[in-house]
Amino acid sequence: MNNKTKVFIAASIIILAAASRLVKHPYNFTPIIAMSLFAGCYLKQRWGILLPLVAMLVSDYFIGFYHWQVMVSVYLSIALAFVIGSFLAKYLKWYNVIFSSLISSIIFFVITNFSVWAFFDWYAHSWQGLVSCFTLALPFFRNSLAGDLFYTGLIFGLYHLAVAWLNKKVLKEGQDKYGKVSFQ
Repeated sequence: MNNKTKVFIAASIIILAAASRLVKHPYNFTPIIAMSLFAGCYLKQRWGILLPLVAMLVSDYFIGFYHWQVMVSVYLSIALAFVIGSFLAKYLKWYNVIFSSLISSIIFFVITNFSVWAFFDWYAHSWQGLVSCFTLALPFFRNSLAGDLFYTGLIFGLYHLAVAWLNKKVLKEGQDKYGKVSFQ
């Protein structure tokens, strides 16, 4: 199977993941971090980071935009997940995929909630206010973490199943067309 096919499969998975934000789901149980990790891992080109960010922007257009300060922190977190995904590509093992998802979830939680605390008057701008902000955000973090782990497993798993199936199909077609295949 050629690289163009792999990129097509990866891009299709990312677009489907972004579209799933438009379907009713529990708060913060979304594929966004998983989508960005996956893009970082499999779309190495410079435009690879644009696909999850543009997909997020398009889905935000339909869902609705929110305070720019929080949007910047969300998009920054997505970009950082992409960077983590690019490092993951060098050490691609199932346990590193899980670890990358956990780290990306924590980074997203810290950056976005710090942004809420720093830019809005919802919490006192003190240590106690910061602790309160993070404490009250824990139920959302639980959903984010669960969603990130679920969708990371789903997206990476679907990709590997599709590639394995297509490789098997290509190998089978090669055997049918040319007889026995040698792996020398």
